[in-house]
Parts: sequence; structure tokens; C-alpha cells
Amino acid sequence: MNLKHSRQRDSIKEFLATRKDHPTADTVYMNVRQSFPNISLGTVYRNLTLLADIGEIARLRVGDGVDHFDYDTSPHYHFVCSECGAVTDLDIPVTDQITETARENFDGEIKGQVTWFYGRCSKCTKKFKII
Repeated sequence: MNLKHSRQRDSIKEFLATRKDHPTADTVYMNVRQSFPNISLGTVYRNLTLLADIGEIARLRVGDGVDHFDYDTSPHYHFVCSECGAVTDLDIPVTDQITETARENFDGEIKGQVTWFYGRCSKCTKKFKII
């Protein structure tokens, strides 16, 4: 896709490249606004959607009703904290075994899968041990 260059879009990508916590559009907006005070939330949403649609970033929908964004588009797993909502990468090898098993047992076409793990992150685990 041949896109017109956009400094705002570059700023969004640069911000995401520094993050491992999979921020929401609101978080991206609040941070990019420091460099572009006149940028609108709508512009941030449109650019995030465009970047996700063309595969330059990943959009994560982890069941909390809010899109999270990830600069890392390589196949990897995520952990979602059921207490604080944090979304983080898991450093484990990705396997195609579950997708292959599903294909063998499904009378249809499976193109892929999305897997995330959930529970309590280390911060929340420590907080609940103190209480």
C-alpha cells in the first residue's frame, strides 16, 4: 500500500515501538499529544486502525471491550491480568499444534487462531498476598 507520509503516523509507530504493555488508543493519544498537541483522538484511532489493517502493528482484542495495540507483529502469545487488565507478552515458543488439531477435527476451514493466557500478573499476585 502506497501511503502518503504522515509525521503523526510515524509518531504513533515510534511510541508503540517503545512499549511492551500493549497500550489502548487513549494511552497512545495521551502520549503522542505531547509531540502533536493539536492531534485529535479520532486521528489517532484512524491511524491505529490503518496501521493494523495494513499489518504494520497488531490490534489485540482480549475481551475487555478495548482494543490494545502491539508493535510486535510476529506470532507470539499474550497474558491478560484478570485483576488489573494488563496485557503483556509471554516469552514462550509459538506452536501450530493446536491449529493443526483443530483443523483435523473441524469440518470447515480454519485459517489460524488467537490464544491468550489469563490470571493474575506478578504485581496483583503480590498485592493479594499482602491483603
